[in-house]
Amino acid sequence: MLIDLHSHTKASDGQLTPSELVQRAENRQVHFLAITDHDTIDGLAEASQYIQDHQLKLQLINGIEVTSNWLNHEIHVVGLNIDPTHPALLALIEVQKEKREQRAIEMGRRLAKANIDNVYEGAKALAGDGAITRAHFARYLVDIGVAPTFPKVFDKYLSRGNTGYVPHDWVDLADAIAAIHAAGGQAVLAHPDAYRLSNKWLRKLFVAFKAAGGDAMEVAIGQQSPQMRLQLGMWSQEYDLLASQGSDFHFVGRWRDLGKSLFLPEICQPIWHNWDLNHSAEISA
Repeated sequence: MLIDLHSHTKASDGQLTPSELVQRAENRQVHFLAITDHDTIDGLAEASQYIQDHQLKLQLINGIEVTSNWLNHEIHVVGLNIDPTHPALLALIEVQKEKREQRAIEMGRRLAKANIDNVYEGAKALAGDGAITRAHFARYLVDIGVAPTFPKVFDKYLSRGNTGYVPHDWVDLADAIAAIHAAGGQAVLAHPDAYRLSNKWLRKLFVAFKAAGGDAMEVAIGQQSPQMRLQLGMWSQEYDLLASQGSDFHFVGRWRDLGKSLFLPEICQPIWHNWDLNHSAEISA
């Protein structure tokens, strides 16, 4: 069976509605899907209602991706099987919402000083009712022709040291993990290979994450070399962390899609090893 434990909707920086996302997952024969929007659970109710109304076979895992701070590095923590009504989680979401909004306003101000006007307003319009992210700024800047692609926008305007970059002030890594645990969930270190950390610093991160009570790390990500997947699997064993997998889906693309190329190395202990999974088929890509 196909398991995808990392995906995004329009509730944050994805490009599909929650209903469209779960229907696409059903069409792609995904059996278990976690919706893990950035610092919000706003997409979960719509997705759950759509699954019920359309009698989909898909099973939804309530999730979130919390943006956190560790030694001035932005680290993402996925929460799986959370209670989206838990007061501790809702309180953290409110804190993050305000931090995200203030950062976005400052990004717009800095870009305006560089004679790129109304970027905050444009990004806010793209975000709609969802959580505003740097991806919305990037989409708007591409749309108005400031740069041709997302990577070029980030390289020139939105990455550290550039015009529109604003240092983050996210919640502490340990606080993110604590809120996920309070809501009954498991805390997963998201995409460890995406932080541009040396192996030395990655090892420090694994130690800190485990010491703070972290449960698992993502090992299998859709677009990834076999060598990297195996290395992450070996690290999950070394640091006594369960292994998770997820596409980190945001939009329909050539190289990444829901459930695509998701499987764990045999050496890994899956995060779902003690979940009550109702499908008996073997997990496959």
